[in-house]
Amino acid sequence: MIASVERSVISGKVHAPPSKSYTHRAILVTSLGPGGIIRMPLISADTKATIHACEAFGAEVTFDNGIKINGVGCTLQTPEDVINVMNSGTTLRFFSAIASLTDGAVLTGDASIRTRPNGPLLNALNDLGARAFSIRKNGMAPLVIEGKMRGGVAKLNGSMSSQFLSALLMAAPLANNDTCIIIEGELKSKPYAEITLDILKDAGVYVNAQAQEFCMPGNQEYNLSNYTIPGDFSSASYPIAAAALTGGEVSIKGLISSKQGDSAIVGILKSMGAEISWIEEKGELKIKGGNLKGVEVDASMTPDLVPTLAVLGSLAEGLTIIKNAAHVRYKETDRLHAMAVELSKMGAKIQEKPDGLAILGGKLHGAKVNGYHDHRIVMALIIAGLVAGNTRISTSESVDISYPGFFEDMRSLDARIQLT
Repeated sequence: MIASVERSVISGKVHAPPSKSYTHRAILVTSLGPGGIIRMPLISADTKATIHACEAFGAEVTFDNGIKINGVGCTLQTPEDVINVMNSGTTLRFFSAIASLTDGAVLTGDASIRTRPNGPLLNALNDLGARAFSIRKNGMAPLVIEGKMRGGVAKLNGSMSSQFLSALLMAAPLANNDTCIIIEGELKSKPYAEITLDILKDAGVYVNAQAQEFCMPGNQEYNLSNYTIPGDFSSASYPIAAAALTGGEVSIKGLISSKQGDSAIVGILKSMGAEISWIEEKGELKIKGGNLKGVEVDASMTPDLVPTLAVLGSLAEGLTIIKNAAHVRYKETDRLHAMAVELSKMGAKIQEKPDGLAILGGKLHGAKVNGYHDHRIVMALIIAGLVAGNTRISTSESVDISYPGFFEDMRSLDARIQLT
């Protein structure tokens, strides 16, 4: 699908979509207990993959004023068939760990998933007593997991993805023995691990979380019976950035205080000169566009903001540096390279570095650009198109992965977008 975008001024009110990260974790954690209700969940391609995976392990999922789950507790079933996670890396990593609590499973996904690395997780699962390997012997799906995880001590490289840690944190409390996970190097995207810990605490699961070590008793029980999903700052960053860049005024509701690292967009835009306020107790964010200036951003904890930040930097005055973002290369696509290539087609002065981007802000012009079947690349380039005009973005259907209502919401804010 091609999205054709013309110059627009973004103004109005919209409700933030529910958090994808919280929805994934709440579905899984609820399924690992007796069950319960998840209110205001995100229903997207990625979270549907997690629902189908939970069903493969024995959970019963229905949709009734949210998501209703009859959980499996400690009686996880061994899946009868291969689990296809489609394009969801979160689902692949989480359920590879869960599979180690059963007799085993085979997990795979689409072409993009089959290029994403999982070596650190496979090594840790093997350290904890399971047998985990890549069929192609390259750390990438298809993955074979054979149980059972006993517990013990595992070392985990933290430089690639916090999803590996989150996967182990959710599986290890159900192992027979105590588990300690020792992080080697810097843990990238740490706020996502903090989201996991937040939900585990609500489910009554104990984890002794230190800076580089996470220890938990075995034989614990999950109980998450009623959970409401907060709004998603990652998705909200697109209308927020659109207002900042087009000179409009936007109010976004549903952005309550949570562990989401991408709430950093508020502080980043303030430092760039935008008029932005966030009333946390009301869950309402307001932003008014204006002249932006370049800044330096450490993206080690906020990888999903990088495409948005690249667009902001391309149109801000002066130099923007995005650093400590090498792990962004291991997402649905190499997002550093993708944004450098596609924004250059639109006239951006952008230099790709091993761990980030250096961008000298200026003007953008319309162009035909590639969305790489990557939802965040597509949405970021659409925001660029709202300023540049006459822009065509391919593979725009991929927004369904995280923000199915994206086009509807943007049009409600007066964005001039046509789909063909």
